Amino acid sequence: MKQTAGIHHITAIVGDPQENVDFYAAVLGLRLVKKTVNFDDPGTYHLYFGDKAGSPGTIITFFPWPGAQRGMIGDGQVGVTTYVVPAGALSFWEKRLHSFSIPFSKQERFGEQYLAFGDPHGLQLEMVEREEGRQNSWAFNGVTPDVAIKGFGGAVLFSAQPEKTAWLLQHVMGLERVAEEGGLIRFRAAGEIGNVIDVKTTSSGRGQMGAGTVHHIAWRAKDDDDQLEWQKLVANEGYGVTQVTDRQYFNAIYFREHGHILFEIATDTPGFSIDEAPEHMGESLKLPPQYEIHREKIEELLIPVEVRKIM
Repeated sequence: MKQTAGIHHITAIVGDPQENVDFYAAVLGLRLVKKTVNFDDPGTYHLYFGDKAGSPGTIITFFPWPGAQRGMIGDGQVGVTTYVVPAGALSFWEKRLHSFSIPFSKQERFGEQYLAFGDPHGLQLEMVEREEGRQNSWAFNGVTPDVAIKGFGGAVLFSAQPEKTAWLLQHVMGLERVAEEGGLIRFRAAGEIGNVIDVKTTSSGRGQMGAGTVHHIAWRAKDDDDQLEWQKLVANEGYGVTQVTDRQYFNAIYFREHGHILFEIATDTPGFSIDEAPEHMGESLKLPPQYEIHREKIEELLIPVEVRKIM
């Protein structure tokens, strides 16, 4: 059976782009690894945040639409995005969220402690401590590598048909079904980060796309050949999978599973240093070749954003 290593990236819809940058870069201490545009809507940013290298399994991406209508988190979506931090780091994050006046709660499931909170536009996030996963060497605005977010811990999926989503994760994506409690089924992928997926077994009500909701979750394929194997496998299981789409920093295929969640399978290669030196990733607006001739017009449409320190 094929096995994905876990989450490649998660993409969400938010509001004001500077608020988005301030929260994920200055508060959470992630690196803005790529500033580009939505390839299907080039008048909108596509912002990528992750660890220092922009590694698969660490990247959260955003389509920021100022004034966008608030969405509703529910069935057919990633309900909660989980970050993993080093063992012993949650106390730092409690103090940090408190210092920024960000409300949070403490929760427990499957024997782990979680710190749950929201971003400025309503996206539901949480942090969990785990030993596995390499340290993130990026340091910014008071977040040092010993406490920095390592990447995704995983996600909680809200499905319109939980058992069918669970079947897909286990029998197609190759995750191991490891536990069930409290209305959740837990799965584990082969990688060290982005590898723990919980599926909610009861309905949360129908989700509605908008600001503060996840657009899709992407799973890892090693390379183009591996992705083509995934494409064939998914199609053979009866899912309507797309052709390969070039997303500049990875290639992507998409399908909507039976619980209505949009799944992507993305390649680990070529990565985010393909058009910028690693030490300068995220510093300038990068456009795919088809839009470079329209750079001046695109830059006029986009609201300027900057990575800045805030206290």
